[in-house]
Amino acid sequence: MSGVSDKRCLLTVHAHPDDEASKGAGSVARYHADGVHTVLVCCTGGEEGEILNPALDTPEVHRDLAAVRRQELDRATAIIGYDELVMLGYRDSGMADSEANANPECFAAAPMEEATERLVAVIRRCRPQAMVIYGDDQTGYPHPDHLRVHDAGLAAFLAAGDPEQFPDSGEAYQPAKLYYTVHSAARFRAIHDKFEELGLESPFDEAWRDRWDSMPDDVPTTVIDITGHTDVRRLALLAHATQVDPESKFWFGLPPEVMGTIQPHDDYRLALVGDPDGTVSAYEWDGVVETDLFAGVSAIASS
Repeated sequence: MSGVSDKRCLLTVHAHPDDEASKGAGSVARYHADGVHTVLVCCTGGEEGEILNPALDTPEVHRDLAAVRRQELDRATAIIGYDELVMLGYRDSGMADSEANANPECFAAAPMEEATERLVAVIRRCRPQAMVIYGDDQTGYPHPDHLRVHDAGLAAFLAAGDPEQFPDSGEAYQPAKLYYTVHSAARFRAIHDKFEELGLESPFDEAWRDRWDSMPDDVPTTVIDITGHTDVRRLALLAHATQVDPESKFWFGLPPEVMGTIQPHDDYRLALVGDPDGTVSAYEWDGVVETDLFAGVSAIASS
C-alpha cells in the first residue's frame, strides 16, 4: 500500500454548489496560494436549490437550473483557488420528505457502498493528506445531502487505505487526517453584535438567536488563519448568483472590510488520523489548537 504523498493535497467534500463557498473557502484559498493541490468533490448538481436572486428568477433559468448552477460552481471554484473539481454524479436530494427526496437518482437514495466507492476512487487518485467533510452533529441543519456527505465521507476515509475494499478503485492509500467543518454560534453572535455596534439592522432575529442557544458547543481543534483571504468567501458566494441574493443582509450586510475583521479564521475539528498501513484511530485532542491542517502529517505517517 502506498504511503503519504510527497506533494501536499487537500480534499474537501461538499453537498451542493455554493457549500464550497460558505464553508472553508478562505482556508482553501490560503493553501492554494501556498502551493497545496486543492480538490473539491461536489456530490450533487444542486438541482433543488431555490432561486433567491429575484433578477434571475426567470423561466429560462428554471428550465436549465442544473447547467446554470454548474457554471456558477466553475466560477466560484476559480475564485477560491480549487485546482480540481470532481462531480460525484448524484442529483440534489432536496429536503427530507420532499418529492425530490424520493427520486432514486438523488444522493440520499444512493446505495451507501456505491457513494463510498466513488469517493474512495477520488481519494486514491488524488492522494490527499488532509480531507474535510461535515461533522457528525448536524441537528442545526439536517439536510439529507449534508448528512450523506458525513456518512459517505467517513466511510471512504476508513476504506481508502484497505486494499481489500474496492480493489477496482485504485491502489490503496490512507489519508493522514479527517476534519469536520465547524460553524460556531460564537461567530454568528459576533456578526450580530457588529451590526448593532454599527447601528445597522441585524438579519439575526430572535428566532435565530434562540437557534444559537441550541447549537452544539463544537469546539475547534484547528483554527486556520485566513488573513489576506477573508473576502474570498463573499466573492465566491456572489458567483452563485441564483443561490445568493446580492442584497442579502445575512451574507453581505456588513462592509467587506468590517466582515474581514470578525474572526478572520476558519475552524475545524480533527476527528480521525490515519497511518500509511491503513490503520485509522479517533483523534484524542490534548487541548492544543492546531494552526495548520497538515500539522504533524509526517509524524502521523511514520508512527
